[in-house]
Amino acid sequence: MQPIDLLRYVVQCLEKAGIPYFITGAVAGIAYGEPRLTNDIDIVADIQDGHVAELRKCFPEGEYYFDSDSALQAIRRKSQFNIIHPSSGLKIDMMIPTKQPFDKSRFGRVRRMKTDPANEANFASPEDVVLNKMEYYRKRRSEKHLRDILGILKVSADLIDFDYLARWARDLGLDEIWAVVQNRSKK
Repeated sequence: MQPIDLLRYVVQCLEKAGIPYFITGAVAGIAYGEPRLTNDIDIVADIQDGHVAELRKCFPEGEYYFDSDSALQAIRRKSQFNIIHPSSGLKIDMMIPTKQPFDKSRFGRVRRMKTDPANEANFASPEDVVLNKMEYYRKRRSEKHLRDILGILKVSADLIDFDYLARWARDLGLDEIWAVVQNRSKK
C-alpha cells in the first residue's frame, strides 16, 4: 500500500461514517508546499464514542492495527490514537479536537482539495498548517517543520491570509517562532 492509497481509504471511512475531519501535518504541508517523504498521515477528526465500532470495521484486524480502547481513551482525553498498516509501515495519527477556539477556527476554514485526479479530501487551510507546524517546532525543535513552513510560504503565498496567521501566532504564543520564520523567508 502506498501513502496515497491509505489516505484515500481513511478519507472514505471517515466520510462514510459522517465524521468531520481535516488532513494536516506533513501531507497537508506537501499539498501546499514542497514534496518530502513521510510515513504518517495526520488527521484531526471529531470522532465520538459511537463512531468507534464503525471505524473498527473499516480497519479489520490482521490488515490494520486499530485499538478501540485507545480510540475511546483519546476521545475522552481529547488526545490522539494511531491506526497502523503493518505490512507497509504506514501510520495514521488520529487527533481528536478540543473545544478550544483554535480548533473551532480550523474546522471552519477547511478546504476541499484533490488528493489525486479522481478523489478529494478535507485539508486544513495553509495558515492552519503553518500554525500547527510552528506548534510542533516549539515542542520538538525539529528543523523539518521550519522547512515545511518555508515551503508552504514559498509555494502558496497567494493563498495565505497573513493577518489571520499573525493573529493566531500571537494568540497561541508563537510570535517568536513566527518572527524567525518571517526572517528566514526573506533570505
